[in-house]
Amino acid sequence: MIFKLSLFTCLIAGALAAQPAADLQVLPVRPASAANGAIYMISGDGGNITVQVGSQGVLLVDTGLAPLADKAMAEIRKLSKAPIHYIINTHVHPDHVGGNETFTKLIPPNRAQPLLIIAQENVLNRMTAPVTGSTTPPYQIGLPTDEYYLPFKDLHYNNEAIIVYHEPNAHTDGDSVVLFRGSDVISAGDIFTPDGYPFIDIERGGSVQGEIAALNFILDLAVPADKQEGGTLIIPGHGHLCEEAEVVEYRDMIVIVKDRIQDMLKKGMTLAQIKAAQPTIDYDTQYVSANAFVKTDQFVEAVYKSLGGK
Repeated sequence: MIFKLSLFTCLIAGALAAQPAADLQVLPVRPASAANGAIYMISGDGGNITVQVGSQGVLLVDTGLAPLADKAMAEIRKLSKAPIHYIINTHVHPDHVGGNETFTKLIPPNRAQPLLIIAQENVLNRMTAPVTGSTTPPYQIGLPTDEYYLPFKDLHYNNEAIIVYHEPNAHTDGDSVVLFRGSDVISAGDIFTPDGYPFIDIERGGSVQGEIAALNFILDLAVPADKQEGGTLIIPGHGHLCEEAEVVEYRDMIVIVKDRIQDMLKKGMTLAQIKAAQPTIDYDTQYVSANAFVKTDQFVEAVYKSLGGK
């Protein structure tokens, strides 16, 4: 699959692709019931993959990295031998759409019900943008075949209502949040990455304001159980399975950092001065590690640019 990538996105993809030998982890999220299918989370394949299995077949949210797609398929086949009918891509980055091509090739082209790949239209537009130096993109396998442009798209599969919501200008301009209504599970994509600062892809329409709005929308959908434990479960783009309280903590962190940087901008501080002032210092130990994809300076700069800094 060939499409244009920012330097930072290439670095992310390269870092993840350098770990093809890693074992994939399959976590049961919700068991199957008479009302709806079972939900699983596959991690270790770049971005997390959500798997819904039931009487009608298999639905995936994201497909991970291209080098690990065969491994991911092997794990999915342990869960169900039924055909894969749907893939929903939460955004354009290669650690979430990289397996599209492999999964598409594994589906017989003459199957009665073809594989449908659902994504917001900006995902398709970016995946088919001309490659540098060429005016015509090469033919690509694994492109979205059922793109949507309205605020949401819904479908009914494995006895469950599934709603795909567009979150404009959040982590990118083509982000989707997927609600499994019967199972009470949300697949959030890279809008929510609880173990690291968000990658706000300015080049692809992301913004800190949209990121906060998207997290607030996830909180509108999520309903916690007693004492904020349990209730709606959130599958992040990367990291561990979460509950609503962890989304609240993550949202609050971004709002606080945004407000600090905005105040510094009003005082006329330059980007270098803002970085030197360390507006994230009390969060760095929680959200930055040696192998973190988004370093402190990158997060600060993305927020700065979102707020109009030059």
